[in-house]
Amino acid sequence: MTYPRQLPVALLLSLVPVLAGAQAAAPQDNQSVIRFVRNPDAAPDFKLTALDGKPLTIAALQGRVVFLNFWATWCGPCRAEIPDLIALQDRYKGRLQIIGLNVDDEQVDIQKYVEETGINYPVAMTSNDVRIQFGGIPALPTSFVLDTAGRVVQKHVGLWNPAVYETEIRALLGMPIMAKVETFEDKGEVFLAHADRATELPGVDLSKLTPEQKKIVLHRFNADACTCGCKYTLAQCRIWDSACAVSKAATEKIIAEVLAEPKNPIGPAAPTRLATVPVPTGPAPKPQPTLPEKPNE
Repeated sequence: MTYPRQLPVALLLSLVPVLAGAQAAAPQDNQSVIRFVRNPDAAPDFKLTALDGKPLTIAALQGRVVFLNFWATWCGPCRAEIPDLIALQDRYKGRLQIIGLNVDDEQVDIQKYVEETGINYPVAMTSNDVRIQFGGIPALPTSFVLDTAGRVVQKHVGLWNPAVYETEIRALLGMPIMAKVETFEDKGEVFLAHADRATELPGVDLSKLTPEQKKIVLHRFNADACTCGCKYTLAQCRIWDSACAVSKAATEKIIAEVLAEPKNPIGPAAPTRLATVPVPTGPAPKPQPTLPEKPNE
């Protein structure tokens, strides 16, 4: 199966990281900050065969930090970061395992490219099922960082400073770092399945809604499917492809509909007043003796 070269989010193929909510935060007080998912999910396992014929699975890599790198030879940023990945694999050999998950057309001679560039980590052609399990991979490069227990703690889209990768790797290995470690809740930035946790979505203005209206529209965003062909909910599509005009129009329509709904036009119903019977107080009266009926004369 081929991978489309015209990706839904072409802008993500730039050198600028875009998922700021899930990435390393900006330095504060001259101290860098890296961020990991607070309660990370286990990485979807897969069974692939590397170009050298050896099997590749997540389960077999327990105890090592794993760096899954989705890439293609035609992707400029992908090619640019390969030397840095080679250096990281060499520097943390035995404790880190980088895996290149290639999405090139089958006609491309990946083996020749690997040899020419000196890639020193396993590379495998990636099936469409694997890409779907990891959220569709709308842009390249996309990399997932796994801790030593095989859980996804971070996701990077685009070309990043290799110092960020190395700091994360060292932190997960329990090695000294010159950075502060913070955690965040995954609200779809890492796995789209968690989009239902999001209270804000890219390109969606919820500022005019009341708290109750916001709950209503967010519920609909997670219940209604996007019709752009992505097969995701509207919420997932906004996170997956913030440039999608279809999901943007659909979310705007839902917001307009909810804003147009009357707010308690009749008002709450008045409480029904029930008639009450006075209850006598004090001792009950003594029963009167019953006289026998007088016989008819």
